[in-house]
Amino acid sequence: MRLVDLDRPALVIVDAQSGFRDSTFWGPRDNPACEDNIARLLDHWRTRCWPIVFVRHDSDDPSSPLSPTNAGNAFEPFLTGEPDLLVSKRVNSSFHGTPDLDAWLRAEEIHQVVICGITTNHCCETTARVAGNLGYDTYFAIDATHTFDRRSPDGQIIDAATLSHITATNLHAEFATVTTTSDLIDS
Repeated sequence: MRLVDLDRPALVIVDAQSGFRDSTFWGPRDNPACEDNIARLLDHWRTRCWPIVFVRHDSDDPSSPLSPTNAGNAFEPFLTGEPDLLVSKRVNSSFHGTPDLDAWLRAEEIHQVVICGITTNHCCETTARVAGNLGYDTYFAIDATHTFDRRSPDGQIIDAATLSHITATNLHAEFATVTTTSDLIDS
């Protein structure tokens, strides 16, 4: 992993919602340490008094565990306290929600973001790509994310660990610095 040089970065915790614990809906996942690593990052940010953003996916699909009408829309219990900003979104990117994450970061003069949450290859990766495109110094805490097995267009099942590895490969050095929870905390 690359050296991490942090200067008051915002921790963007994407979709850490209890609905993702529904394995009958989502299927098998990777990285059982994800939630513990997010909690470690959150504690570290609070100790440093650095800005924290919670992002919540409010699905338009009433059958989704992430629908605002379902209990799974709630944040995981380890997301304690109030964030500096709460973004509600209905699409993959945290930059396409309400309130406007980019506007808030610029108003707060924040130039670095650290992204973690669920799922690695959907909302987390999309958020990292947009952050990189917008010019933010972006860090992606790969071990503080998780995803689920997915079926490819040709019918193959791609396991979650492979999808996470592909996301890290896609993002690193072009959109973000892919790093670990320990590297971020030890920086």
